[in-house]
Amino acid sequence: MRKIFLIAAGVVLIAAGQAQAHARLIQATPKVGTTVAAPKALTLRYSEELVPAASSVKVAGPSGAAVASGPMALDKTRKVVTVPLTGALAAGAYRVTWHMKTEDGHETDGTFGFTVK
Repeated sequence: MRKIFLIAAGVVLIAAGQAQAHARLIQATPKVGTTVAAPKALTLRYSEELVPAASSVKVAGPSGAAVASGPMALDKTRKVVTVPLTGALAAGAYRVTWHMKTEDGHETDGTFGFTVK
């Protein structure tokens, strides 16, 4: 019985370590699903340290066209990404699509939306 418990505990610990190895979006500015004045930049905070050269953030406007943006910047913690939005943002729904690679080589993606009033 003890041997089965130890094996099960080991499997749970390995699975937990693997689940935490992917970058999760913890916070976004503008906040996910909110209605805001046209932002000048996006700020995305992740759970893991990122590799900027292998990561990307794209923004699509109400018509589906890409919004012009400047180069993505990473802060000193390597977990916070800032993307300046250089194009004019008209009123409507916007979709942010991100792809991040972590320092340990794992990759993850996601999308979220916000609305410009």
